[in-house]
Amino acid sequence: MALEVANFDKEVLEKSRELPVLVDFWAPWCGPCRVLGPILDKLAAEDPGEWLLVKLNTDEYSEVSMRYAIRGIPAVKLFVDGEVIAEFTGSLPEFQVKKWLAENIPSAESDSLAYAACLVGEGRIPEAQALLEDLDSDEAKVLLARLIVFTDPVRASELSASVEASDLNTKSIVDAVREVAAVLALDASSLPVGRGQEAFANVVSLLRSGRFDEAASGIITVLQTDRLYGDDAARKLGIALFTLLGPDDAVTRKHRRMFDMYLY
Repeated sequence: MALEVANFDKEVLEKSRELPVLVDFWAPWCGPCRVLGPILDKLAAEDPGEWLLVKLNTDEYSEVSMRYAIRGIPAVKLFVDGEVIAEFTGSLPEFQVKKWLAENIPSAESDSLAYAACLVGEGRIPEAQALLEDLDSDEAKVLLARLIVFTDPVRASELSASVEASDLNTKSIVDAVREVAAVLALDASSLPVGRGQEAFANVVSLLRSGRFDEAASGIITVLQTDRLYGDDAARKLGIALFTLLGPDDAVTRKHRRMFDMYLY
């Protein structure tokens, strides 16, 4: 769309309170701009009503360009609620632009996922689980698997198996879910024989009961009793437990330093 400078606040900032507005800062002499422009046009046409594409010629509207510190073009900025929430500079191939849009354009699902994460942070786990059950993204599946792995390890394992871990953090959580789920699927008779067997069986029981403080202490006891019990089972389980609880959890803060003494 054509944009007059006087309308920027209305057509971009105010409009972005209704739906995301993507501003393409470009110029006619810019070769990469001529490559990126049609890609943005195509993607905007594929998602009508999801976001609005605005093109701004930096030669004609230098005041707006200066306001947003445009130093290289093409420059793409995504506005939501009057603020820039994501941006990139330079021409990208279509698949990368699509990935960037998918990661940054807010949606009803992303809003619900953010709210579910807030519920988890407030300790309102049943409400978070109920909300996540209605979502279908990989992020929602990972969070749901993380919440239910101690009470429903089979379902958690199935959820994690359906997720494509796209970053290291997601991969670490998925790996942790799978490790815990595998351990909780064991019964006492199938545990490896060794000096740490009884203590490890107690850890499994404590995890099933949600007694994570005692379980973490028990993992350290296994390491002290039989460092390599069950092909390093206690160390692997400890890493998984602390990953799922997170670094700020009271149990992690209490036991992680002692546990780390047995990492290597």
